[in-house]
Amino acid sequence: MGPNGEQVGIVRIEDALRLAQEADLDLVEVAPQARPPVAKLMDYGKYKYESAQKARESRRNQQLTVIKEQKLRPKIDPHDYETKKGHVSRFLEAGNKVKVTIMFRGREQSRPELGFRLLQRLADDVSELGFIESSPKQDGRNMIMVLAPHKNAKAKSKATKDSGSAES
Repeated sequence: MGPNGEQVGIVRIEDALRLAQEADLDLVEVAPQARPPVAKLMDYGKYKYESAQKARESRRNQQLTVIKEQKLRPKIDPHDYETKKGHVSRFLEAGNKVKVTIMFRGREQSRPELGFRLLQRLADDVSELGFIESSPKQDGRNMIMVLAPHKNAKAKSKATKDSGSAES
């Protein structure tokens, strides 16, 4: 293939190298497994630079998922529960996933339903901000549940903040 993408046809390697040298370009093999192998005349340095730019651009557009963790105990005080619920709400509003862990100690391990009910209550309390991505699972001494924000949670929280400041 020529420098502008035009088909040159089947050419001997020596002739292709001579054409590349005359055009001050590189001869790059683009499809080595094809019969005959396909080579292209191009500026390889420019090609590498452009592909690096595309890769950098695609990395910039990727969304980084952050998982925040909140730890609770089955016999949590109501005020402490409200504080922890506030943290979970704040994380979900920011668009982060939240891993809620309930730690069981001693005899609490024989009553996993207490932890399950607590996680269900927390999920119900923050249901307008997020949903249960993975349901509560017992993992040794811990019970774990993952909450994820709704897709439009960030847009909603910004809109409510903007409208709230306009009213005052």
